[in-house]
Amino acid sequence: MPSLLNRITIHPDICHGKPVIRGLRYPVESMLELLSSGMSIPDILADYEDLDHEDLLAVLEYAMRLSQVKRIELLPAA
Repeated sequence: MPSLLNRITIHPDICHGKPVIRGLRYPVESMLELLSSGMSIPDILADYEDLDHEDLLAVLEYAMRLSQVKRIELLPAA
């Protein structure tokens, strides 16, 4: 099965280089905001008919991968 992450694209000419779903100008960030506000996947799909279930799963996988950091170091105060 191909990775869902293939659905997340980054291009400097689309949404200022932010990660989007399949180049459709739907930023990952916006979809995460909708999910975290309590919207369900079916609710989002009803509002964005050109997206599908796997697109939103890809958004969640992308966010999960970003959160898998080994260590965070604070920069010294300037």
